[in-house]
Amino acid sequence: MDILEELKQIANKNLPTGVCASIDLSIKPEFGDYSIILEVKDKKHFQKNLAELLKEVKAKIEKERFIKNNVRKIEAVNPVFLNFFLRPEKIKAQVKEIIGAGKDFGKGKKNKDIIIVDYSSPNIAKPMHVGHLRSTFIGQAIYNFYKFLGYRVVGDNHLGDWGTQFGKMIAGCKRYLKNIDELEKINIQQMLEIYVRFNREEEKNPEMQELAKLEFKKLEDGDKENRRIWKILRDKSLKEFQKIYALLGVKFDLIKGESDYQSQVKKEVDGALKRGKAIKNEDGSVIIPLGEMTPFLIQKSDGATVYGTRDLATIKYRVKKYHPRKIIYVIGNEQSFYLEQLFAAAEVLGYISKENLYHVKFGLVLDENRKKLATREGRVIGAEELIQKIIDLAEDVIEKKNPKLPQKEKKQIAKIIGIGALKYNDLSQNRLTDIIFDWKKMLSFEGNSAPYLLYTYVRLKSILKKAKTEFEQFDHSLLNEEIEMAIIKQLIVFPQTIRRSLMHYELNLLANYLFKLATAINYFYETTPVLKAEKNIQLARLALLKAASIVLKNGLNLLGIEVLERM
Repeated sequence: MDILEELKQIANKNLPTGVCASIDLSIKPEFGDYSIILEVKDKKHFQKNLAELLKEVKAKIEKERFIKNNVRKIEAVNPVFLNFFLRPEKIKAQVKEIIGAGKDFGKGKKNKDIIIVDYSSPNIAKPMHVGHLRSTFIGQAIYNFYKFLGYRVVGDNHLGDWGTQFGKMIAGCKRYLKNIDELEKINIQQMLEIYVRFNREEEKNPEMQELAKLEFKKLEDGDKENRRIWKILRDKSLKEFQKIYALLGVKFDLIKGESDYQSQVKKEVDGALKRGKAIKNEDGSVIIPLGEMTPFLIQKSDGATVYGTRDLATIKYRVKKYHPRKIIYVIGNEQSFYLEQLFAAAEVLGYISKENLYHVKFGLVLDENRKKLATREGRVIGAEELIQKIIDLAEDVIEKKNPKLPQKEKKQIAKIIGIGALKYNDLSQNRLTDIIFDWKKMLSFEGNSAPYLLYTYVRLKSILKKAKTEFEQFDHSLLNEEIEMAIIKQLIVFPQTIRRSLMHYELNLLANYLFKLATAINYFYETTPVLKAEKNIQLARLALLKAASIVLKNGLNLLGIEVLERM
């Protein structure tokens, strides 16, 4: 039974239209166990005195059977707070509920709504960089949250595998390689070198731009040699990306690229013109007017389509195939204006309301000096290089902490801690801000870090293993200490924290919740006898630690972080 969800539903059921309720742990014990905050959504039409409303709502709620059974007192505190004092035995009983639910604690009921999450989306023929990692971490966590709450979720890795840059790549391959058969051994770093070399040559010789356009036109027209080069570049890139995804424990339901929608772009343009939703300019370019916004370009003056046209075709496909409740794009801040245009254009074409399209934006990745993360040579660090660096650093930390560990186990632990540190460093911070890579802090076993949380989980598992208890029978009524009650109340908030985190895609809310829980649990174990307590109390306190370990594991898994059973 999710006590907080029941309280919230009862409050909302008894509120007038235009007013809703949110719930959280009370700030101080004198304010009860949990507080419901009333929020007026429509202030223009809701003129009622809030103090009077609060009294009315309190009177209605007190009549509910659930309230009579679980709540001993409700206090109305002006202007918008309802403080709930739960019956202590009902709070304590939640320990059994959590242990009984296990990995399903906090899970939502099955929901028919389909959510599409578009994330990662690297460009073919270029290495994945830190920006793609941010999109991957945030997108995977959002995917996990929705899945856990019962939604039907489609994780879509929309690859950048079409466009003029492939004209450059094809021209470059023909120009710089002895023969096309060399492509069979090419790696993604060599692809990047070809692209950079071509661009440098283009700066000195503008005719190279026309060559790239010609090669891309041949690709669009189905030229066999160009299609072969493109396919090799795409397949090789995907193989490289897949290694990174496997290392990160990331999987997608769908991997499609811009190229998969290229066959539909002509229909997009013709259909928009035919329906009067688009305008053809004198120079031959085609735009979709968006009212006061800048028009959305869907065809260049030379008749070539752009990635915006392919993105519209993608939305049309997704809506037709999945009928999604939401389509979420996890892309950096710099794409905000473009996505506003895309969403507005999709609505103009009647594909989907722009209210059902969401841009989950994020900031840059910076080093300790708040500069763009780069090597000494000045180039941006690739994703694979970054991952390997954090794993190597984690291995050094593990070596110092436990030099007697077998090498194979040390490497496995370093991989989990390193990747966990990388993900947590991102997800524990506000996604809208630029995140800082402080390597030492990321791998610290103290403070708000993945190693600290993972160590806390391992510590709990070690204590429970030592106790050899199955928790079939324990007396939760013996958990009477103030700190024990505080921890149980914090555990109960877990399901609500997931929902709150997802409401505005503030994943750091869950990360910070887990850190507070870990801190409380560590303090409890260090100050309160557990294994040395009298038998019945020992069993109850071990049950509390078991419940905490379940919540820690569930929460870390939602963030995409694998836990360790020993360290």
